[in-house]
Amino acid sequence: MNKNQVDIITMGCSKNLVDSELLMKQFEVNGYHCVHDSKNPKGEIAVINTCGFIESAKEESINTILQFAQAKKEGRIKQLYVMGCLSQRYREELEKEIPQVDKFYGKFNYKNLLLDMGKGIIASCNGVRSITTPRHYAYLKISEGCSRGCSYCSIPLMTGKHVSRKKEDILEEVRTLVQQGVKEFQIIAQELTFYGVDFDGKRHIAELISSIADIKGVEWIRLHYAYPNQFPLELLDVIKVRPNVCKYLDIALQHISDHMLTRMHRLVSKEQTIELIRRIRKEVPGIYLRTTLMVGFPGETEEDFAELMDFVRWAQFERMGAFTYSEEEGTYSANHYENDVPEEVKTRRLDELMALQQKICAEIEAGKVGKVMRVIIDRKEGDYYVGRTEFCSPEVDPEVLIPAKKRLSVGKFYQVKITDSEDFDLYGKIDEQ
Repeated sequence: MNKNQVDIITMGCSKNLVDSELLMKQFEVNGYHCVHDSKNPKGEIAVINTCGFIESAKEESINTILQFAQAKKEGRIKQLYVMGCLSQRYREELEKEIPQVDKFYGKFNYKNLLLDMGKGIIASCNGVRSITTPRHYAYLKISEGCSRGCSYCSIPLMTGKHVSRKKEDILEEVRTLVQQGVKEFQIIAQELTFYGVDFDGKRHIAELISSIADIKGVEWIRLHYAYPNQFPLELLDVIKVRPNVCKYLDIALQHISDHMLTRMHRLVSKEQTIELIRRIRKEVPGIYLRTTLMVGFPGETEEDFAELMDFVRWAQFERMGAFTYSEEEGTYSANHYENDVPEEVKTRRLDELMALQQKICAEIEAGKVGKVMRVIIDRKEGDYYVGRTEFCSPEVDPEVLIPAKKRLSVGKFYQVKITDSEDFDLYGKIDEQ
């Protein structure tokens, strides 16, 4: 057990990761050494940042808490704290079930942990993070919460309504991170395109991204988690015109049949969705679209699913994820719909959908063979350097593997000629021309 070491374990999404990084900075200026997501935690203090999005994420968070509770019981750690979405929603129940935890914190009051330990919250470090990603890229959270009312989603129950960060604070954070060596920014929010609506009723995402793009040293900006309803079309001009805004947009669609979209309370129709995709591809030639889809929602028929498969064949999404419906207590669908699609049917539909996407992705990646592309190097792994193009977000998208025949620098951009492709990954060599 290492004295004054804090092990911080982050579950769930990149928005949680940002919270962990903010907490780590506060610990460090208070004299602690922080280790993030260690496979072999050795600190005297452990902090688990939980996820409560769907059932599988809740189970993973609870199992992790229980493992550390056992470690505390055996004397391998002295103090155990829990924060994040799961404890925001289920704190009272968790306190009763897992008393070994010293204290539970929610999604927004986690810095009180330092006060409860007799330490201070250092005001000069508010908004400053200890980056856990490779130093050349970082996640940039521009808002909290969500004001949408999707019938299946428990996130607003945990995070509350959408609250945008002040533009000046965001830009100051970008400048600070650039000074630390960050070149690439993944812009994240629960609902990216809602940015600014809580200020004056207008969407200011295009203006914000333009201002970030103006900052010297920002090489790549990538946009995550847009919403199709009332999509701000002026954002497309920014993606098209600004060279450091990647031609990449993550826009979760969930489904396509009007029957499902209505039951999901998505406030958008099939016709509007298709028109939006056409508009995006027309306005920004060469853009890569990432989406997320759901199968097995209550009432989903074989006809609904067939419609979804046909839509994916038509849309040719460059990137796509999918998951099966999980009933979340307190949501509209849990209270009003019967979870009537059998688990084996959900699994079959998911497998069919992802098999289709794998084929689409393989064809798209194969089309890059012979092309020269700009690649940023993330790491060295075995006999290869591993990097990404502007069309690839860290951890979720295809990577480019380059044989380590000559020394490359992590965090640097190279012109790479693509020599081969697999279903999801590419192989390349440094273009000497």
